[in-house]
Amino acid sequence: MLNKCNLSTLFFILFYTLCFSQNALKQKEFIAIFNEDSLLQNIRTLSSDAFEGRRTGTKGADKAKEYIINQFHMYNVLPLNTTYEQRFSFFTKRKNYNGINILGLIKGTDNPERYIVISAHYDHEGIKNGQIYNGADDDASGIGALISFAEYFKNNPPKHSVVLAAFDAEELGLEGSKYFVNNSIVSLNKIMLNLNMDMISRSETNTLFAVGTRFNETLKQVITNFDQPEQVKMLVGHDGEDGLEDWVYSSDHASFHKKGVPFLYFGVDDHEDYHTPNDDYENIQPEFYKESVKLIMAVFNKIDTLNFFNLILEIYL
Repeated sequence: MLNKCNLSTLFFILFYTLCFSQNALKQKEFIAIFNEDSLLQNIRTLSSDAFEGRRTGTKGADKAKEYIINQFHMYNVLPLNTTYEQRFSFFTKRKNYNGINILGLIKGTDNPERYIVISAHYDHEGIKNGQIYNGADDDASGIGALISFAEYFKNNPPKHSVVLAAFDAEELGLEGSKYFVNNSIVSLNKIMLNLNMDMISRSETNTLFAVGTRFNETLKQVITNFDQPEQVKMLVGHDGEDGLEDWVYSSDHASFHKKGVPFLYFGVDDHEDYHTPNDDYENIQPEFYKESVKLIMAVFNKIDTLNFFNLILEIYL
């Protein structure tokens, strides 16, 4: 009888044979089918003054919620529960808040009982001292990408079921994602991965970081063996081992990580407009943003189609 170590080795070799053979290693260019103009329109709209910085519990946040739900409706995204809304309350900074997560469902074609949660947060800093903090990069960019995923899935359903999660109250301590994992409508042992997007629309070096591979050998192989486009450099890092700022607990993926759910977080280095009133649509890099979303979709597509992906994850957890 094989011991656990030998069994893990055997399955890992099998994984390599099946998924990183000569045909698979040569990653074919993945052309994401989504409307690039709509991607830009969504980030432009959500980061406009009309949404008043989308602070949790404000009219601006409620307006953003309705906008996202309307987009989900348009692309035939199902509600994860009886409605798209997951309401929660919390106390922080000597104040009570009421937050609302927006949760959509795309049913998988091959593995409908296994889930990948694709997430971004729709809240931001609101209005401070009379100035609107619009949060274009942080994180209207992630929500714009989330909506483009919904558009893509309309004609390209995933093999695993997908939860499209627009979390609230990230800026107040990851409260929306905390509530989700502690009161999950989907059992956590059925969630194979959290793919989180937070700040993906601008980079002076055209670099997009993928965080989380340190904790999962399978995900590390997916990322490091991935053919990349010329327009965006995807690097692993910021995971506590490379001397860079540790982003393992920097956004909503941390809530999943603390529960033992594998994660990939896509983001960029902080820029001069981070958490300032100047994080506006006019300061994003549209071409970098579009190519980053295509790249993230390509990574998702690779993960979603891997044979034995679920089994390998279970072995390495």
